Amino acid sequence: MKGSLKFDFCDMTIYDTYLVVVVKEGIDITPNHNSLLLEITNKYFSKKPFVYTTYRLNSYSVNPKIYYETSKIENLKGFAVVSSNYKAKENAQIEKLFFNKPFEIFTSLADAISWTDKLLSDH
Repeated sequence: MKGSLKFDFCDMTIYDTYLVVVVKEGIDITPNHNSLLLEITNKYFSKKPFVYTTYRLNSYSVNPKIYYETSKIENLKGFAVVSSNYKAKENAQIEKLFFNKPFEIFTSLADAISWTDKLLSDH
């Protein structure tokens, strides 16, 4: 693990090839949140391939427009959603339509990490 960061809207844990984000209850994720993501990726992944993993433990909303900008992060190779909640998985299926890179939905964090390892070994 490279680090753990806490913000008013989420907690992030940064590893060598991925980051895990837990968004806090009731937050509305908008394209404005991308500036923070860019800062984090530039600092910790500096042109190194990585996967963004959202661990959906809480209920929150995501504006799908965020994925247009997120897709532009060159070294972002994939996006993983981890949740056991049916509604969160259904929402992620819709969000997937707005993202033009690999985007997968998992029930366990371990499965998401395995997918990340395989995805990055293919690059």
